[in-house]
Amino acid sequence: MAAAPEPGVHILVDGDACPVKEEIYKVARRYAVPVRVVTNSYYRVPAEPLITKVVVGAGFDEVDDWIAEAAGARSIVVTADILLADRCVKVGSVVLGPTGRPFDAASIGNAVATRALMADLRAMDQTSGGPPPFSKTDRSRFLSALDQAIVRLRRTIA
Repeated sequence: MAAAPEPGVHILVDGDACPVKEEIYKVARRYAVPVRVVTNSYYRVPAEPLITKVVVGAGFDEVDDWIAEAAGARSIVVTADILLADRCVKVGSVVLGPTGRPFDAASIGNAVATRALMADLRAMDQTSGGPPPFSKTDRSRFLSALDQAIVRLRRTIA
């Protein structure tokens, strides 16, 4: 049985294409950390008090805007969107990619630059394909990173 949630500590999920939602729910239950899955489409989330679905409009960047406005120093944000990660890092959030890759002040600048470079290469037809397939190793790395992020965040808040 999970402990009572700690005030303010929460997980915000960029939910439209997140491959690790079940892993997030599993870790959140263990630590009794509330989760908000933010999306601009309707789909099911577990009917549990700790898990909330937030559906925003379908406009460009509405999910990102909602998450960026809700994020703060007591937030763990899960996203593969580099520009959203950048916005959340700037307000002090802990930010993880779905593969467990952490984004922080030291790494986000390089990630934004790489994203821009890849966009330019795609525009010039100099690259094809996308990221490698999501693997069991990615899933495991994410579980470990989320677990560590919750523990670290709780220590800094205590």
